[in-house]
Amino acid sequence: MAGNILEKDLTLDIVQRVDRLLGVQGISTLLTRAGDSYVSLIDRTQLINRANDAIVVSIHFDQGPRPDVSGIETYFATQQTTGIPTIASWLPFLQNIANVRPNLESQSLAQFIQQQLVAHTQAINRGTKAEQFYVLANVRHPAVLVEGGFLSNKNEIGKLLDANYREQLAVAISDGILNIATRSKHRIALMERVHE
Repeated sequence: MAGNILEKDLTLDIVQRVDRLLGVQGISTLLTRAGDSYVSLIDRTQLINRANDAIVVSIHFDQGPRPDVSGIETYFATQQTTGIPTIASWLPFLQNIANVRPNLESQSLAQFIQQQLVAHTQAINRGTKAEQFYVLANVRHPAVLVEGGFLSNKNEIGKLLDANYREQLAVAISDGILNIATRSKHRIALMERVHE
């Protein structure tokens, strides 16, 4: 929240725009929630992992330690669990090593989306960052989390209240998804929206 502005309202608007833009391109989407309801992290990952050939984009807005902090950043998990049991997983000390794999597809997706976000919005480029967020690390598909700006920054709130700016964010995210989707087998984009 920033005053009476709720993150969930902004993310819902952007997700609906991305959904529309991808639909026009023939890309089907699956949203982890359809309305203003809470979906646990475990339920989100289970829904996502049931999908085939997916790309996961989680859309959020940040809160900074100071009101002057601004910009856009995109996160990816350095490693993801494979979800495939192995003999080594029976041994507790090997379990963490056995079911993880490097996450180069997610890193590439993060870079494509971040480049598009900065190009379309002219926002400060805070780059791509590795972070083991639960959903990113526990899905079997390329997955990123976009922080589309800071709700603690009055200038960025002003931009986010503008429908044209939110459309540019959606176009950038769609372009990043399409870049990866056209280079690989992925045809479904899964977009997770926050409840908070």
